[in-house]
Amino acid sequence: MSHRIISWDEYFMGVAKLSAYRSKDPNTQVGACIVNEDNRIVGVGYNGLPRGCEDDLFPWESREGHLYDTKYPYVVHAELNAILNSIQKLKGCRIYVSLFPCHECTKAIIQSGIKEIIYEDDKYSGSESDRAAKRMLEVAHVTYRKIDKFDVKI
Repeated sequence: MSHRIISWDEYFMGVAKLSAYRSKDPNTQVGACIVNEDNRIVGVGYNGLPRGCEDDLFPWESREGHLYDTKYPYVVHAELNAILNSIQKLKGCRIYVSLFPCHECTKAIIQSGIKEIIYEDDKYSGSESDRAAKRMLEVAHVTYRKIDKFDVKI
């Protein structure tokens, strides 16, 4: 009886998706996994509050109203967390992320030296942020590709 061996893309996306389960965001859980040229994981992250900021002191549920009263000024996105949590220089690395990066995370990805983004979901495709992100990636010669969704069984 043979069994299927998952690809590197499936493996690292699985790590990204598993990391997303750490997020307390009730609406969008995102995970990221950074891999070097030797297929070694060098950073992981999920969308959450900065270290030392207690989750119950911030407005996770609020998405509308004054910026101060929403989650948006407080949450560190998965991609930036993975970059900040990395254990080596990221030049030439790949980042696996469950949701295509916003324009702010794209700036950090480019600046860190990551050369490829592999993503699963592109639900904001065509938005202003998405268009700006893809424009920067093209000019900076950072490639990106979408992979098919697959279920991670936990």
